Amino acid sequence: MILFLDYDGVLHADAVFLAARRPVLRAEGRLFMWAPILVEVLAPYPEIKIVISSSWARIRGFSRARDVLPEALRTRVIGSTWHSSFGRSPISGMRLPSNWWDEASRYRQIARYVTRAKLRDNDWVAIDDHAEEWPEKYRWNLIWTDSARGLSDPRIVAQLRARLARAGGADTADSTK
Repeated sequence: MILFLDYDGVLHADAVFLAARRPVLRAEGRLFMWAPILVEVLAPYPEIKIVISSSWARIRGFSRARDVLPEALRTRVIGSTWHSSFGRSPISGMRLPSNWWDEASRYRQIARYVTRAKLRDNDWVAIDDHAEEWPEKYRWNLIWTDSARGLSDPRIVAQLRARLARAGGADTADSTK
């Protein structure tokens, strides 16, 4: 199973800004303060891999975005919905002022990865505080967090645990469940 992981609004409040090209949390707490919760939730599921679905991968670069995670999460990361080639012209290789990824909803970014990786509906779940354009058909795949509370909300953690438990016991050959 793949877990699409947003950072802002999930692992800490969605109040992160760049100051001197470094991310700064302008809310109570610290960056990634709720990451240990995700580590604990994922512990019984060593087969779950993470794909970063956060703008951190675009802004900071994939490696730096991956490396800010605690080791228990970092070692699960297999990719990102962002790829540096999205920001370059396929003809000249020059940096583009804008690209499809910047204009796409989080759902569209994830859907493109799902399609390219040929994942079935039951093969993935996303944790995100953005639900724009998320089709009803795929709402089961979304754990929708509150931007200010993220994984500090016990109801969200319970929902994630239940979703992972159902997927872990589900027949993954049947993607209609």
